[in-house]
Amino acid sequence: MSSMELWYTEKQTENFGITMKINKTLVHEKTDFQELAMIETEEYGTMLVLDGMVMTTVRDEFVYHEMVAHPALFTHPNPEQVLVVGGGDGGVVREVLKHPQVKKVVLVDIDGKVIEYSKQYLPSIAGKLDDPRVQVLVNDGYMHIHEHKNTYDVIMVDSTEPVGPAVNLFTRGFYQGIYDALKEDGIFVAQTDNPWFKAELIQSVNRDVKEVFPIVRVYCANIPTYPSGLWTFTMGSKKYDPLAVNENDIPELDTKYYTPRLHKAAFVLPKFVEDLTK
Repeated sequence: MSSMELWYTEKQTENFGITMKINKTLVHEKTDFQELAMIETEEYGTMLVLDGMVMTTVRDEFVYHEMVAHPALFTHPNPEQVLVVGGGDGGVVREVLKHPQVKKVVLVDIDGKVIEYSKQYLPSIAGKLDDPRVQVLVNDGYMHIHEHKNTYDVIMVDSTEPVGPAVNLFTRGFYQGIYDALKEDGIFVAQTDNPWFKAELIQSVNRDVKEVFPIVRVYCANIPTYPSGLWTFTMGSKKYDPLAVNENDIPELDTKYYTPRLHKAAFVLPKFVEDLTK
């Protein structure tokens, strides 16, 4: 007799999705803001799913979290005050804390349940949220930005795709608010989805950020559990260009994806992605 198998499928477009074998569902709850699930998978370990979209998995999380944090932090010469909008799983915070110059990290996530369950089921990712340099706020990141002018050296937007509570995090008004919340030489970075299925979104974000920031750069990374596997990030800077960073000045960190040599290489885009940024 064959045993019954359980599989989770994320329908990433109307005609395409990914599927993986699961052992069990650890949590499935409708929070005040979104549908949340923690799933134990065979291939990728514990996985966080929000509104049917894979947010992170134990196996490949390091790619996303390292690439949100380190390019911006090594571009800014003295990133002491850092804000993370979203990112309640704690992975970006963990990476930010690897930089000794950082004196304080503020994490603002609108859904406290993401933080609670990440601490419980994703300790390797969320384990640094109790660090004394970290302040965790369960609040609206959009409002926090607009209430803290000239406060941060680096702002990182670790959001879901532009649905539900994250819709406002992909607007020109939000980018203007980020600009105002940054100090005079501040930098921000945001995940900006994939070029295979969301080309229009990348174009729109790039256009809006260019209207606000004098220096705008897009870079890529490979994240297997995200739609198409090819993911983009957009950096907006008031003063410092990530392409001007000397890789010999970047110290080696305890990372699995980001390296000093990868810093500039990540900004070398495939032609069809480069065309989206023009």
